[in-house]
Amino acid sequence: MKIYGCIAELAEYAKKYLELNKQDESYVVNGILDLLGLSSYEKPQEVAVSDDVDALLNKFVQTADSEGIFPKEEGAYYCDKVMGMLSLMPAAIDKKFRSVYSKEGGSAAMQWLYDYSVRNNYVKKAALDKNPRFERDGLVVTINLSKPEFRDPKKAASGNSVKGGYPKCVICRENTGYAPRNKCNLRTVSITLDGKPWFWQYSPYGYFRQHGIAVNIEHTPMKVDRQTVVNLMDFVDQFPRYFIGCNACLERIGGSVLSHDHYQGGGEILPLHNAAMKNFFVLPGYENLRIGELDWPGTAVRICGTDKAAIVHAAEVINQGWSNFTDESQGIVCRTEKGQHNAISPSVVKRGGEYELNIILRSNVTSEKYPDGVFHAHPEFHVIKKESIGLIEAQGLFILPGRLQRQLQEVEACISQGKPLDENLAEFAMVYDETKALARALDEKSVHIAMQQELASICRRILQNTAVFKDSDKLKAFMEGLGFEQ
Repeated sequence: MKIYGCIAELAEYAKKYLELNKQDESYVVNGILDLLGLSSYEKPQEVAVSDDVDALLNKFVQTADSEGIFPKEEGAYYCDKVMGMLSLMPAAIDKKFRSVYSKEGGSAAMQWLYDYSVRNNYVKKAALDKNPRFERDGLVVTINLSKPEFRDPKKAASGNSVKGGYPKCVICRENTGYAPRNKCNLRTVSITLDGKPWFWQYSPYGYFRQHGIAVNIEHTPMKVDRQTVVNLMDFVDQFPRYFIGCNACLERIGGSVLSHDHYQGGGEILPLHNAAMKNFFVLPGYENLRIGELDWPGTAVRICGTDKAAIVHAAEVINQGWSNFTDESQGIVCRTEKGQHNAISPSVVKRGGEYELNIILRSNVTSEKYPDGVFHAHPEFHVIKKESIGLIEAQGLFILPGRLQRQLQEVEACISQGKPLDENLAEFAMVYDETKALARALDEKSVHIAMQQELASICRRILQNTAVFKDSDKLKAFMEGLGFEQ
């Protein structure tokens, strides 16, 4: 049977790239045979050694389908199971991670785990690399072809819930090896934040380079408080090449699992991190800090310094102040009978030995005019982005729905061919008109460049929608009310 060759090739791959011990090869192969319902095995005399796990798994699925072992529609399940069996056990992953950390440092350890997660096919890098992505006007725009679109906030929330008691949610550590959720090849590593146990894992369909999450070992609700800032700075002390941040703990802002405390981070500097500071402030008694408004379409403040205790204090002043701030003339209401509406999204990077803590002020308050959120993408932009604007997008990396790849190509074709907008694309009328006006010529290349400009422009306008203070004077008044001086 040709499937024997596929199994042998996967085992060879695992010995070369997944640290499968030769002594364990027969044991693991026998487990795969049992999974496939095979009672015999003939290892080919010559086995090719490939470094392309996607090609190996595709061949495995096609062969299994043609030989009646399982239908290709069930290929994802069997690939997940097989790669989990070929991977090191969780304890061995943890041990290797700590070994690399102790010898080469946190950055090297994270790189090792990321490479392993790609090689064992948990991180679907080949799929991620197919996502259209471009940079324009200080923002990064991507179209995620793998992520489902949640236009309804209730459906988005239900997507992060778990019916039943095990695991308690989709990011609990008990998901490691959990077949019903295709997590057989998930591997996590233990970390500590301010002396407390957490763990780290990579996202299978990450939004940016080496996108991962730090998760509290305990299944405890998300929160943003003084301890959060301490934890974020401790993380970048250990893993200085990464940024780390926390979504505001509010419904309809981001896709976070609010039931389980966690942070998001990774190996990419996002656009907000490169934003300049302006309109500086001083907090009396903490003159060693540099504090300023960010030159950014959303409302954000940066605190820079080396004094961790001072940064924590200044951040807590802003956090508490914003949590309790109401100005109905600006549409800001901190809380109603529906609950809390104001919260912050903090993120930290460490550069040149100095911490940079970025604090984005967020609100999920709604109104009759804006039932999806006063400080959310306004209705005219919903055709491009109706989903929540979470931590990553608030920092300038937009994840747009996969449907847009086809829809925008059709809009571009209408423009480049000099045709009016098709009736089935009527909701893209604004995009059509603005793109046509931006295009220097009506050839395909010029129109495509104009479409990228249009998307970046819309994303910037969405960030302006999320800004709780629409001008610097309003932010200045807020900061001065908290005791900051200019």
